[in-house]
Amino acid sequence: MRFATYLHDGRKQAGVLDDERLRPLGTASLIDVLGDLPGAAALAGPAGPHVSEVRLLAPLQPPTVRDFVTFEEHVEGMRAGSGVPEQWYAAPTFYFGNPYAVIGPHDDVPVPPGSELLDFELEVAAVISREGRDLTPEQARDHIAGYTIFNDWSARDLQTAEMAVGLGPCKGKDTATTLGPWLVTPDELEHHRDADGLLHLELTAEVNGRVVGSDLLSNMSWTFEEMVAYASRGTAVRPGDVLGSGTCGNGGCLAELWGRGAERHPLRPGDVVTLTVEGIGAVSTTVVPGAEVKPLPRARRRPRRTITP
Repeated sequence: MRFATYLHDGRKQAGVLDDERLRPLGTASLIDVLGDLPGAAALAGPAGPHVSEVRLLAPLQPPTVRDFVTFEEHVEGMRAGSGVPEQWYAAPTFYFGNPYAVIGPHDDVPVPPGSELLDFELEVAAVISREGRDLTPEQARDHIAGYTIFNDWSARDLQTAEMAVGLGPCKGKDTATTLGPWLVTPDELEHHRDADGLLHLELTAEVNGRVVGSDLLSNMSWTFEEMVAYASRGTAVRPGDVLGSGTCGNGGCLAELWGRGAERHPLRPGDVVTLTVEGIGAVSTTVVPGAEVKPLPRARRRPRRTITP
């Protein structure tokens, strides 16, 4: 099954896709029904608007966003020949993204203020269906509601500057994260699963109609179930949490190509980025001008003072 959140006649609505038409679920948020999507679909209303008559939003507004880095080829490219850190192989590392930055599958993306090196990142995300803590990978499978396309927009110059401090990525990933077009339930993709439990799906990235990257989701080094288990270690994952696969290899982002020697051509206003994932769909986004930078002072170098007893 495929679920969506959409605007129709000025109203926000969640629905299930049925032969190019959306059947309303009677709720504005998919998070309300993630624990029982088959039940929600069974109770959905009659066929409503055609998908061409609505504005698709992000399938959900997640409470948290974790973005992993599970593609070895991507790490190699980003490190420009310096090799993959041995620690990378120890666990599926992630950072927390900004849930307020989540946008829909066809929403414009503004250039982040102060950035001149905007990049896309082609990923797939799993969405959590119900709460769990300290899960095993086997248990984690029952906590995945479905999958969606994830575009982790990145201001590479801002990212590089802040990570020099030893933190981040932060502001370099803060402007936009595209999700969509659908939340696709695991049963729809089960026949793509290989012997290692990985989903064998074709991924393609295009800029202005030209293919710049392609890969297989099964080139991930961890399964989504393993990622969910790791995310739940010592804490809870909850309904609506989004876990990104990390950027695929072989041109899953421009920076990887730059790291392998390609000439730098960052995204500019007017560029259209289209990401396609087999079995899930496609998202297509236009880059638009962003806001001007509101200047801040540099750090104040002040004399150190102590409290006098």
